[in-house]
Amino acid sequence: MATQGESLRLKALKSAPLNSWIALSGDESSIVATGNTYEEVSQQLDRAGLDDCVVLKTPEKWLSFSV
Repeated sequence: MATQGESLRLKALKSAPLNSWIALSGDESSIVATGNTYEEVSQQLDRAGLDDCVVLKTPEKWLSFSV
């Protein structure tokens, strides 16, 4: 059974734009920035003063066992 944090992370990932860079909040419960490049997301985080985020690249499509 998934914990509350895992459920929130899963919900955030499922709502993320595909084939993009995203930043998840420090607790990984929500998306706080998105962009076409890592640099774009990094700049958004800098402007927002956020430094405890998880930055990752989403796949072109989610496989059924991925999310």
